[in-house]
Amino acid sequence: MAVHVQSADFDSAAEIARFERQAALKGAGAVASFCGLVRGREGEDGPLIGAMTLEHYPGMTERALAAIEAEALARWPLTDSLIIHRFGRLEPGARIVLVCTASSHREAAFAACAFLMDWLKTKAPFWKKEETAEGPRWVDAKAEDDARAAAWNEASAPRNPD
Repeated sequence: MAVHVQSADFDSAAEIARFERQAALKGAGAVASFCGLVRGREGEDGPLIGAMTLEHYPGMTERALAAIEAEALARWPLTDSLIIHRFGRLEPGARIVLVCTASSHREAAFAACAFLMDWLKTKAPFWKKEETAEGPRWVDAKAEDDARAAAWNEASAPRNPD
């Protein structure tokens, strides 16, 4: 289990390969991963985005991400997990986030990976500012992201029996 908040880029292929080796040693039979990239445009008709700057409070952000990871571990029988989240100024195509989950079976690995991304989108304390031709603008939370995160409520999410 690991959480990294960093400005430096990461090699997603190398991180996933390292994660898979560790997960196999812990008895995992499935690994799921997600890598998020900076989009160059908001939607199909939205303005071009020159860059995105992510700000955070060191310490508070790491604790929030660790709490999100702990919630995933409480809900699914994961053998391992990894969250890497970047901050700073990132240009379109840059990697923002990597989430990896490992479990004995694919269902838990997939579900936990999706859960972590949905909660990171809505509960991780990052402030995002986009640079557009019209000038900089702060990115507001999106209703569809809130709805996806809310779908993981106590009643619908399985609890880890371990």
